[in-house]
Amino acid sequence: MLILSRKADESVIIADTITVKVVSIEKGVVKLGIDAPHNIRILRSELVKAVEHSNKEASTAASDESLLQQLVHKLKL
Repeated sequence: MLILSRKADESVIIADTITVKVVSIEKGVVKLGIDAPHNIRILRSELVKAVEHSNKEASTAASDESLLQQLVHKLKL
């Protein structure tokens, strides 16, 4: 991981096509502006983690449902 220090209005250029600019710094909150081509997906990491967690829970629930259906089927025999 590359760690850089930037001040307000300073930026970083990534691969000639993505610019990340420090828009403002207020009360410990840094606001970033990201300029990138439309084909580059930009996501907040906490949203990605939430979706991954939700998918994992859904998968476990589906697996639990499948096990429950198997058990019910066996009990009927």
